[in-house]
Amino acid sequence: MFEKLKESCRTDWDAYVQHPFVRGMATGTLPKECFQHYLKQDYLFLIHFARAYALSIYKAHSVADMRYGMEAVKAILDTELELHIAYCREWGIGPEELERLEEATANMAYTRYVLERGMAGTAVDLHVALSPCAIGYAEVATWILDQDFTKLDGNPYRSWVEMYSSEEYRSVAGAAVQWLAEAGTKLGPGEFERHAKTFREATRLEIGFWQMGLDLSA
Repeated sequence: MFEKLKESCRTDWDAYVQHPFVRGMATGTLPKECFQHYLKQDYLFLIHFARAYALSIYKAHSVADMRYGMEAVKAILDTELELHIAYCREWGIGPEELERLEEATANMAYTRYVLERGMAGTAVDLHVALSPCAIGYAEVATWILDQDFTKLDGNPYRSWVEMYSSEEYRSVAGAAVQWLAEAGTKLGPGEFERHAKTFREATRLEIGFWQMGLDLSA
């Protein structure tokens, strides 16, 4: 199902994966302040995604799906947030600054869209809205590694690329792909078209998130 969703909006998907922000990370030329702005907003983004996965537990139709959502919530709250805070500190961003952050418009638009899809729709609607991020970051990192112009030696963004291309993260993305694959076998008439619309809109909001970092927009 994930491959079909990507093909349904190939132009938008490529614009997301190959965004100038991503290219700047690949070459190491992305301005430091752009990445710092992105990192700060990504902290708030993670908090909202924990809420989204918590909502997926409520929306679940099986104990297995409830456990899947719970594992994601625990991973974000118990591990990812602390790792993100530590990573931000390496970039000169302290915990106190993260706690005082104002949410950028692009961040607000994306995270609230995901939550709305979950509240108004089904568990599948929610997981489809989550997938451009949950699976897409692994694809972004892989794309970076596949480019001839990518420079890793001396690249300040190398650790970001290595984190999202790691076996650990690939496993997380793979589980999300598998969840969608199983859900895709149970879709009724017209449901895929609805999910394709959600996927395209979430992908466009991901593009907006990169652009937010590039423009330093509030």
